[in-house]
Amino acid sequence: VQLQASGGGLVQVGDSLRLSCAASGSTFRRYSMAWFRQAPGKEREFVSTVRSTGTTSYADSVKGRFTISRDNAKGTVNLQMNSLKPEDTAVYYCAAGSGVIMSNMNRAGAYDYWGQGTLVTVSS
Repeated sequence: VQLQASGGGLVQVGDSLRLSCAASGSTFRRYSMAWFRQAPGKEREFVSTVRSTGTTSYADSVKGRFTISRDNAKGTVNLQMNSLKPEDTAVYYCAAGSGVIMSNMNRAGAYDYWGQGTLVTVSS
């Protein structure tokens, strides 16, 4: 599976941004898809996941502001980010995993494939 993330950019506090991740391969629907992010000098952290069943989960820091969705026909996963804050500034990575379960869905090690990342900068 190859993943290509896009949609990052420079926005102001309170603005919205939509990230997209396009996946190659016909087995997309079998994978759980996730977004992680890594801010400068910090470890990569979980943002959100949508499992193959459609179940979604969010980090507390983005709950209520971000929405993850997937389109199995197109092989894409999107992250709608609203009410952006300076602390949302990071490189955002999409990831795909075949062995994701409830207990590991927020761990980077649960995901087998990673995109190249797209930079989101929220300016105050």
